Amino acid sequence: MSDWPQGYGLHVVQDVDSTLNEAARIAPSAQGPVWIMAHHQTAARGRRGRAWTHPKGNLAATLLLRPEGNPEQAALRSFVAALALFDACVAVTGRATGLSLKWPNDVLLNGGKLAGILLESTGQGRGLTHLAIGVGVNLTEAPNPDMVEQGAVRPVSLLSETGASATPEDFLTELAAAYAVYETQFRTYGFEPIRAAWLSRAARLGEVITARTVSSAMTGTFETVDAGGNLVLNTAKGRISIPAADVFFEGGANASGN
Repeated sequence: MSDWPQGYGLHVVQDVDSTLNEAARIAPSAQGPVWIMAHHQTAARGRRGRAWTHPKGNLAATLLLRPEGNPEQAALRSFVAALALFDACVAVTGRATGLSLKWPNDVLLNGGKLAGILLESTGQGRGLTHLAIGVGVNLTEAPNPDMVEQGAVRPVSLLSETGASATPEDFLTELAAAYAVYETQFRTYGFEPIRAAWLSRAARLGEVITARTVSSAMTGTFETVDAGGNLVLNTAKGRISIPAADVFFEGGANASGN
């Protein structure tokens, strides 16, 4: 069992609308990075305002930071969080088998969606004041497939797929400890080692995938993630870099939102 990382606060609430909203409320008085965990959320959300269910026993948490640098650099912490989630899963299950990371913000287990990440920031223009990294992990129960959008990757839980049981508190301790290590690495050495580590765990790297934006869909070979965190596809029209999209696997489906 990992120890709680030094310099990181912990704020636990029983009931809340969402941990992201709670992060925004406490941001003005926060003295340093703080993890916010809720046992129950009434208005959890995912990417593009999608609903996010929170069955009892699952983890709902948000890390509130005051990052240095510009908004683009701050957004790269989605990759930092993904690596920390991967390591936390390994810590509580004792194995990495079946785990992979899906661009831009998901953790997969045996091909199903186990966890998602959502970033929100405060400030105007280039003046970023706070960054909130929301995390949802299906520890004990996966949402009913009928409750997710059509074509979405099937949701799975850590318990159903591995037999490993972890409380939200225990999982968050592992997650916080892993995140602190990667955050230090990111601040010290920049994005490159984070990018390399993420790619070594990436789902469908080198395979044909489809990236869909609001206005278009692009299919090509998943070549890499570039220095800006963009998805790079090798398509029939050449190599393209995509900053934001929902990714679909050939013969599979989408796994976005959290």
